[in-house]
Amino acid sequence: MPFMSIALPSATPSFQADLSALRADLVRARAARGPALDFGLPQIDARLADGGLDGTGLHEIAAASATLSDDAAATLFAAGIAARFAAKATSDVFWAMTAFDLYAPGLEQVGLDPGQILYAQGHKDSVVLAMAEDALRYGAMACVIAEVKAADMTATRRLQLAASDGQTPMLLYRRHRSRDRCPLSLPSSAMTRWRIGCLASERLSWPGVGRPRWQVELVRQRNGDPFSLELEACDAKGRLALPAAIADRAIARERAASNAA
Repeated sequence: MPFMSIALPSATPSFQADLSALRADLVRARAARGPALDFGLPQIDARLADGGLDGTGLHEIAAASATLSDDAAATLFAAGIAARFAAKATSDVFWAMTAFDLYAPGLEQVGLDPGQILYAQGHKDSVVLAMAEDALRYGAMACVIAEVKAADMTATRRLQLAASDGQTPMLLYRRHRSRDRCPLSLPSSAMTRWRIGCLASERLSWPGVGRPRWQVELVRQRNGDPFSLELEACDAKGRLALPAAIADRAIARERAASNAA
């Protein structure tokens, strides 16, 4: 059979205009999601699909275990993120829960001023979730945090839509465990899902306690892969850091690669 050549029609001016309009719509849609909040660590930001946390999305957090230490680490991880969102937006944080047990000095240590938090308490999860949704749609909060025992797919979908509509980040702390089952094993509409656990701090050369360390695990993210890192806990500005020994090894690898090139 002889080969046949088919002449494709050239792009018409109307086609080019439609294509330009489509591209402009995509740019506006991405901009409407709000800028991502980076962690300031290439080891994290380079692995996140948006280069940081979507400022108009739902992000879930859970402790690695039911221990008080892991619970505190997960709480401070959320507070550190909220502190950086608050510094960026210069507005308050809305924090809803069923039992008020936040420790103000601990929040201050990760950069979140207790005076910047609007506290809300509900007698059950459905009330907490409803308050969080209202705060998201209000659109004036720097960040919304809710602590719940459980949230089904419908609840997380509503939070994600409210976060998008209100252009406000949502942190959902799935705080309580049932029979030691990780709450992140349940389905969710969250953009990212994080599991936080405590590690032993580095031994100091003098008597004292070193900077706390966490195992920070991204269990799931949209359009990206999971990963796990050993990091130093949030500092007074809510920022995580690589342990010194790991950072030194990373610098050494970069120098070796540069010399080899």
